[in-house]
Amino acid sequence: MLAEIEAQIRVAIATIKRGGTVVYPTETVYGLGADAFSEDAVREVYGIKCRELSQPLSLAVSSFEMLQTVAYADAELLAILKELLPGPVTVLLRKRECVPDLVTAGSDLVGVRFPDNEIALRIIQETGPITATSANISGRTPLTRVEEVEIEADVIINGGRCKYSMPSTVVAMTSVTATGEETDKSSKLKIEIKRRGACYDRVLHILRSKTAGEGIHRLSVP
Repeated sequence: MLAEIEAQIRVAIATIKRGGTVVYPTETVYGLGADAFSEDAVREVYGIKCRELSQPLSLAVSSFEMLQTVAYADAELLAILKELLPGPVTVLLRKRECVPDLVTAGSDLVGVRFPDNEIALRIIQETGPITATSANISGRTPLTRVEEVEIEADVIINGGRCKYSMPSTVVAMTSVTATGEETDKSSKLKIEIKRRGACYDRVLHILRSKTAGEGIHRLSVP
């Protein structure tokens, strides 16, 4: 079985590098991965999912160094991220120019996942950032077992049942000035939980601990 998974990982890496699509496991739900920097590959993901181009996709990274190539994160923000990630959290951050507008549906923010799943990480380490949208038709229930996959992708990896078997908790983190203007420069950090998902209580505990004391952050919860 181990040899089979290793072979699937190698095929998945080659497939993404040539512009193809891969269904891969994470600790939350199964994802649909493609080269996040290739507009053709990203359009293929939208097509497979029957997803409107007005709905942004997240992308997945395999390290904090890779995260900083796609999004802005100063030392203060990075310290918080290192307590949350890797793990079942999607973080909305100010995107860098290298991220195609197609991925973010024209938004200046990009959803970033740093999954806690060895198969996903092995793939991303070799390919660079990949799309991190759930492997289902848009609007349908995200999939937690490979047997539930209904979409067509070039490669489908069977990584067993997903650990948490529910979507990630989504947290937006943006820096704002005293006037409320959003910026990627050092200023007050605004944190907002956009969706309750896997490990929500743990995420909330970490964020509350960071907003206590000097009150240099703003935290909003749903």
